[in-house]
Amino acid sequence: MTNATELTRMRGKPMKGQPAMSDSEVAAMLTAVPGWAVKDGAIEKTYSFGNYHETLAFVNALAYVVHLDDHHPDLMVSYNRCVVRLNTHDVNGLSMNDFIVAAKANALYAQR
Repeated sequence: MTNATELTRMRGKPMKGQPAMSDSEVAAMLTAVPGWAVKDGAIEKTYSFGNYHETLAFVNALAYVVHLDDHHPDLMVSYNRCVVRLNTHDVNGLSMNDFIVAAKANALYAQR
């Protein structure tokens, strides 16, 4: 099984033509990304911050990191929180790329 540290070292891959992860694969991968949950065909987590500046700093850092993996989450940003939502459009579901970005988001949040 892949753990969070391994996921943060991985890079996203093109997924066009690949199958989405099965429910059991998703359940197993969720153990590697604490705080993330399946919601409406995606994985999602809310990160809380002390103020708007901290929230935007996280959003900007995450945008840079995920751009390198060419996998871009939906972000809902407010004053002191950011909801990060991931799925892979090319597979019409969840892929390893989603869990790689989730682990990197958790690692960024831990560094603040």
